[in-house]
Amino acid sequence: MSQHQRPSENKMMMAVCVDTPGGPESMLLRNVPRPQPEHGEVLIRVHATALNRADTLQRKGLYPAPPGESEVLGLEAAGTVVSVGPGVRKCWGPGDRVMTLLSGGGYAEYVAVPEELLMSIPPHLTVYQAAAIPEAWLTAFQLLHFVAQVKEGEIVLVHAGASGVGTAAVQLVRLAGAIPIVTAGSSEKLQMAETLGAAAGFNYKQEDFAEKVNDFTAGRGANVILDCIGGSNWERNVACLATDGRWVLYGCMGGKAVAGDILGKLLSKRGQLLCSLLRSRSLQYKADLVRAFSERALPHFSDPTSSPCRLRPVIDSTFSLEQI
Repeated sequence: MSQHQRPSENKMMMAVCVDTPGGPESMLLRNVPRPQPEHGEVLIRVHATALNRADTLQRKGLYPAPPGESEVLGLEAAGTVVSVGPGVRKCWGPGDRVMTLLSGGGYAEYVAVPEELLMSIPPHLTVYQAAAIPEAWLTAFQLLHFVAQVKEGEIVLVHAGASGVGTAAVQLVRLAGAIPIVTAGSSEKLQMAETLGAAAGFNYKQEDFAEKVNDFTAGRGANVILDCIGGSNWERNVACLATDGRWVLYGCMGGKAVAGDILGKLLSKRGQLLCSLLRSRSLQYKADLVRAFSERALPHFSDPTSSPCRLRPVIDSTFSLEQI
């Protein structure tokens, strides 16, 4: 704190607020009270956060924060530990580099987090790379392992293969010993997904991805489909779903309404339609997810010379807080 700062100013922080839902221009930088760590919580100084589709939906007024959670945007953060509240069990100390999943509050200078949601940043990652991990990678890990229960050798179709969740899913499918294939809307996106490990990619704007999936699998279809599109994809999803396959829905970018014989066609495949969201899950569920991810995936973000299957977050652009 500089000599010109008043002690009261140290209790405030800059945060991104949305008073009236709307476009990007509706976001405001404002001084708000700095959170204090409560029982079992750790206070983090945020060095980087990330942009997720959920943030844009919340900004538009379409995806409010769960009851009791911060209304500040931001579902993940990376930074350093400032202090710990009473009852914290692990020996987190000031300056420890951490990243965390959030239900909100990441678009701010400080955030208080239940210690169960903290992960140490692997030493070879920057805080910017770390900030791109929690929401997208935990979502992908949850969909694959907690929901679909993917098995070695299975074919996994990942829609939006160049998105945050998509790029994470492709790499996690490979780590699980399964085979990722993707859809995307441009050759550049398909090429990026393939550099991350996709065995094949299909441009949904130019070709029938269901036909391509069936060709790739010699007619057997995909064992798992990770779908953030929804309505507009349902017929082709069912058409290329393997017998006893799992269709995992986690978004409805292509609409929520469905018309047609979806139940009959799904029944004929003995297919499962599994739906999942992460933000609204309980703290215990998220803690179990963070623990499983930390044990099974996080070590593979480490030094490539010591990791047999290197995972890497994808960053498109970086901006300062003032450029929000």
